[in-house]
Amino acid sequence: MMYIYERENWPNFEWNGEALATKLAAVRHRQGLLLGRMSALGFDTRSEAALATLTETVIKSSEIEGEHLDKGQVRSSIARRLGMNIAGLIPSDRHVEGVVEMMLDATQNHAQPLTAERLFAWHAAMFPTGRSGMTPITVGTWRTDDNGPMQVVSGPIGHEKVHFQAPPAVALDDEMAAFLRWFEHKQDIDPVLKAGIAHLWFVTIHPFEDGNGRIARAIADLVLARSENTAQRFYSMSSQIRAERRAYYDLLERTQKSDLDVSAWLDWFLDCLGSAFEGSEQTLASVLTKDRFWDLHRNTLINERQRGVINRLLDDFEGKLTSSKWAKLTKTSNDTSLRDIQDLVTKGILQRDDGGGRSTSYSLIDQ
Repeated sequence: MMYIYERENWPNFEWNGEALATKLAAVRHRQGLLLGRMSALGFDTRSEAALATLTETVIKSSEIEGEHLDKGQVRSSIARRLGMNIAGLIPSDRHVEGVVEMMLDATQNHAQPLTAERLFAWHAAMFPTGRSGMTPITVGTWRTDDNGPMQVVSGPIGHEKVHFQAPPAVALDDEMAAFLRWFEHKQDIDPVLKAGIAHLWFVTIHPFEDGNGRIARAIADLVLARSENTAQRFYSMSSQIRAERRAYYDLLERTQKSDLDVSAWLDWFLDCLGSAFEGSEQTLASVLTKDRFWDLHRNTLINERQRGVINRLLDDFEGKLTSSKWAKLTKTSNDTSLRDIQDLVTKGILQRDDGGGRSTSYSLIDQ
């Protein structure tokens, strides 16, 4: 079997432009409509939508690799870095901070050149302890083959299935130099297609010991940000890839084991991007619901503890809200949490759910 990077004309990718033209035009049209719709909203609403989108992007990109980050920590880290004054900020651990730093550098600084040093900085930020889980890894530089070739495998020990074997480490300097030259060189390629090609090309080179998938998705987001000439993100490709994770990995494997015609990969990438635009409607609806809520209660006396928890509820709070959860979220006593809750019940903001005693829970009343 021959991998795509072993083909004679690698990395001169080919694709059927005519077959992709209609779908590309439709995706670009929807992209323009979304950006136009968002530009018509107020600054605070756009910022809130961008915060929600970036939070989902960071969380879902990590979930694709089987890593689960705390949503509150991710949201708080992004808000602090963007200088947003929102209630309910909580501390974030250094791993979350590193992943957020990488994603924000890709999107907020999309106009800056992509270089090896910048990629090294992203990688080091993602692995601040020099470990992936419990395993020490080479951080902030290209991988080596000291422990054997870089392979993507699945299955139990002794019965592993090799899905892909990356180029040898000795070739990485040349491979990445070629990729970065192409990336920063202007070509007659639509930026959306370039995002798909960059994603595929980088993850095929697989230059790092870990984190290649997340960095490949960040690179694609960087290209999309350049295509829109805006740092604000209103849709999440990573969220959609997470939803289509099996198809994503299957097609990636087939493409990496095929020839240089990447039409099928780009066709899927365009479909995925189109679905991501659809997903942005849910994010926008949530943001607008929050705006309406706070506009309705702009003259209601609500303390900062209450404001922070209400925002959590408006941001798709997981599970049921109880007085003990309130106390944990606000770092207050149960007596204080009950007073805060009862005050909001009296003001018609919270309602007591069915059930009582120790299982008493509360939810927002539809406004």
